[in-house]
Amino acid sequence: MEAITRKSIKVQVVRIILITISLIILILNILLMIFLTKYYYDNTEDLLRSRINVSLSIYEKYFYNSNLNEIINDDVDIFWKDNNVQVEIFDKNRELIMDSIGAKDEDFIKKEDVIKASKGEISRWIGKVNYTKSKVMAVSAPIIIDGEIIGIIRLITSLDDINKIITNVILRFSLISIIAFVIGILLSILLADKIIKPIKYLTEVAKEMAGGNLKIRSSIKSQNEIGQLSNALNFMAGEVESREQLKNEFISSVSHELRTPLTAIKGWSITLRDDETDKETLELGLNIIEKEADRLTVMVEELLNFSNLLNENMRLNIETISISKLLNEVKAIMERRALSEKINFTVNCNIETTIDIDVNRIKQVFINLLDNAFNFTGENGEVKVDVSEEDKNIIFLIKDNGCGIRKEDLPRVKEKFFKGKNSKSKNGIGLSICDEIIRLHNGELKILSEEGVGTEVYVILNKTKEDKK
Repeated sequence: MEAITRKSIKVQVVRIILITISLIILILNILLMIFLTKYYYDNTEDLLRSRINVSLSIYEKYFYNSNLNEIINDDVDIFWKDNNVQVEIFDKNRELIMDSIGAKDEDFIKKEDVIKASKGEISRWIGKVNYTKSKVMAVSAPIIIDGEIIGIIRLITSLDDINKIITNVILRFSLISIIAFVIGILLSILLADKIIKPIKYLTEVAKEMAGGNLKIRSSIKSQNEIGQLSNALNFMAGEVESREQLKNEFISSVSHELRTPLTAIKGWSITLRDDETDKETLELGLNIIEKEADRLTVMVEELLNFSNLLNENMRLNIETISISKLLNEVKAIMERRALSEKINFTVNCNIETTIDIDVNRIKQVFINLLDNAFNFTGENGEVKVDVSEEDKNIIFLIKDNGCGIRKEDLPRVKEKFFKGKNSKSKNGIGLSICDEIIRLHNGELKILSEEGVGTEVYVILNKTKEDKK
């Protein structure tokens, strides 16, 4: 198998920073070279142009009536007086008639600066000539008398000194760039360490948590993204620890709840096996076994529902049912218990409309909610169900005047495994299952309660729902 090369974040951070610095230095060097070259070349061109203008002004002032060839023969110094550069004079046909140093380069004579000057433009040319190793700059201008071009003057200077200056500046800047690059390397390593160290620390903390040490916490308290990650990790550890504790309590509670009916069933099974058991004891034992078996069935059903919710396997079987029929069926199931526990149980439904729901699941919700209401309401207490209609929603209110829920427990009563101080829940998952079923119907479960006054539970459902079979 081909080995997988793992590159640390530190290496990647340093690499990215160095690439960025290198690109910036390279771009700055290129721009500096371009601007320096342009600056010195433009200044040299301006100097040659000014010297051309001086020569032309002298010619126009004193010799404009003379023939150009005669001036070249008799007073040629007017064109290179005070000039320490090479001077070339062309006639109007671009024929060279004078070169101050006697050099002759046929290709150089035909360059575009001379051609443009013959058309009335002042132009420059930069390049190599055959009589020197250095680059030269040539500036050509037309000699115009009475609006007519009678010749061309060209000044040529070596760029050797200028190029040396530019090269020297570039070399110095390159040295500075190398120093900056080295400093960048050191700073990037320090920066990478500053970023990576807390990440490594958080990784070790996460490994400890994954290994089961949920008490460990990150000590990073900064306000940047690393600090936010540290806070999130600590929060996650707290939540996992809380859930782990709730899970353990849940397992302990379920084990205890399962042990009680199983003990009763086993005990009565032994008792009923005795041949001397009378009919009355037999009937009592069978009733207890049936009751405890029902308890086990309810608990197992809740656990299965809870498992389906965790694995997101719960599916709804949507049916259309009238609200009055739904509530009458719920009332029929709970009414006998209300009578036996001497609770005033009423169902008020004045709405003749239908609703699209999973009937069995919603019945399960109402039975669970009413079971809670009965558990928290004593003899001669009151539990009632009211129904109202609001826009596209049906609102079911289950209200009791029982002991209520403690203020500190109320925000958590729908959490999985949570059992409040006064809770009579078997395992702390009943309300969480109800909340999930209602959520799957795109509805809402709201619980309002005041300790010592009673509890109001609102189930809000849409009238119609898409089939989720």
